[in-house]
Amino acid sequence: MSDIALVLIDVQKGIDDPRMGVRNNPRAEENIAALLKLWRERKQPIAHVQHNSTEPDSSLRPDSPGHAFKDAALPLDGEPIFQKTVNSAFIGTNLEDWLRERSINELVVAGMTTDHCVSTSVRMAENLGFTVTLVGDATAAHGHASPDGGTIRADDVYRINLASLHGEFCTVVTTESVLGS
Repeated sequence: MSDIALVLIDVQKGIDDPRMGVRNNPRAEENIAALLKLWRERKQPIAHVQHNSTEPDSSLRPDSPGHAFKDAALPLDGEPIFQKTVNSAFIGTNLEDWLRERSINELVVAGMTTDHCVSTSVRMAENLGFTVTLVGDATAAHGHASPDGGTIRADDVYRINLASLHGEFCTVVTTESVLGS
């Protein structure tokens, strides 16, 4: 596993901002914490990605309390933090260089949110040639207003995004399957 990095995306307090709407998968952080514990116990590479929003009202702005990492995913000293201003963990960061310098070709990805930064980062990682495993139950999504004026439930957003990624850009698995392997 030394060549498999755990990449945690945007596990930040601002994800819980009520303005983001109803969220699914309340156990995502518990699953993220379990993955993080396993990687630390095995002394495997871990990369934390943090969103530095440039949007004026965002709860993920660097000057906002929501910018902080959630307790379930607090980086330890020595664990790198890659800060980004866009959805992809690879644009404007040196994450790809950090991975390549360590000959890491496989990524296990978890974080927030399934349909935004997780999806974008998974797609780009695969496009860059990485083998990606996405731990689906260690992600979550919010509901959305649809362009036709309707509402798309959080769980539907989540399931559709996992389905569109699986088999094309990554393999979607459960936390339990990763912990058992």
